[in-house]
Amino acid sequence: MEQSNAGSPRSGGAQRMLRAAVVGSGGISKEHLSFLSGQSHLTGTSVHHAQLVGVCDLSPVSAQYAARTYGEAEAFTNLNTMLAEAKPEVVHILTPPTSHVPLATACLQAGSHVICEKPITTTSAELDALLDIAAGADRRVMESHNYRFNAGTEELAEALSSGKLGTLREVEVRIALPVTDPAGRFGDPNLPSPIHQLPAGVIHDFTTHFAYLLLHFAKGVHFDRIAAAWSNHDENPLFRYDNLDALLIGTGPEGPVHGRLRFDAGAGPDQFSLRVYGSDGWAETDLFQPNIRVVMPRSGGGQLSPIVNHVVNGASLFRDGVANVGRKIMQRTPYEGLHRMLAMTYEALATGGELPVTVSDMRATSRLVDSIIADKVRI
Repeated sequence: MEQSNAGSPRSGGAQRMLRAAVVGSGGISKEHLSFLSGQSHLTGTSVHHAQLVGVCDLSPVSAQYAARTYGEAEAFTNLNTMLAEAKPEVVHILTPPTSHVPLATACLQAGSHVICEKPITTTSAELDALLDIAAGADRRVMESHNYRFNAGTEELAEALSSGKLGTLREVEVRIALPVTDPAGRFGDPNLPSPIHQLPAGVIHDFTTHFAYLLLHFAKGVHFDRIAAAWSNHDENPLFRYDNLDALLIGTGPEGPVHGRLRFDAGAGPDQFSLRVYGSDGWAETDLFQPNIRVVMPRSGGGQLSPIVNHVVNGASLFRDGVANVGRKIMQRTPYEGLHRMLAMTYEALATGGELPVTVSDMRATSRLVDSIIADKVRI
């Protein structure tokens, strides 16, 4: 049974306020709660789309602190109690991935729409089953594909769709993060993260980002040749893997397309870079330190294009460098895309419109993740 992309709001009224609740008060909850409480720092997303009515966490102290910090919401330590008493129309599930399915099921069956952090399920089969539950309850469920909505991602997509880069040939996504650091949230041996329970360990948590970003640029491409090298270079017993090199080769409407996905726990500094290569040029950005570089044919012909590209990209790098200093001072995070995505989501839920991350998006992403972590593609 297919979940409807449009669905229907619980009652009429365009742009009406929806009662919202949050389950889980970990690090990412700050971003969701700041949006729900109207404290988003992004222009156009601070308009109140929701009324925060509940925060649920197993820790009463954490739940009470979050509820008090972000408004007048009630604090709960039991999900069913919150669903019955606060009656949220939308629930944000921000708990570890292995808890997503039972929590989302309870929310959907109680009549709430669900916005869930990635990965929404650990397999595509689990996702199919959850979508059936949502359809049966006439509710909608959506996985967060937040980096798809960052300004840098959108600029690269525009450069590709406008034809500036020519025909798509390759998409490269690279993440460098010191996840094995004992002082970090994944590397502490005394308090192991639940993320380690995922089939491919900690890196599995990032494969959703890899998959949806690759598919966002490689629209209509079927990746039928995949090779993935999973490694534990540090031989840290807490980790299954700390490195991933994946190569995907597919065929799209305009010919062959390559995808290159790289996760490195040992390289620095922190990086989340996207590169899109076309037949005529290429473009790149770093979502952690936003900047845009575009190399393409320029006015003046082949002889002057390299020089013009240097000048244009040099000016862009200076501008973005100044902007990044401002972001640091204002303590702004790379989660700008999350706030944009949530604004679009609440507008769609209030009006019955299409969600920014569709059922098809989620299915394609989950199936690609399955393919990347499969034993048969490992080298």
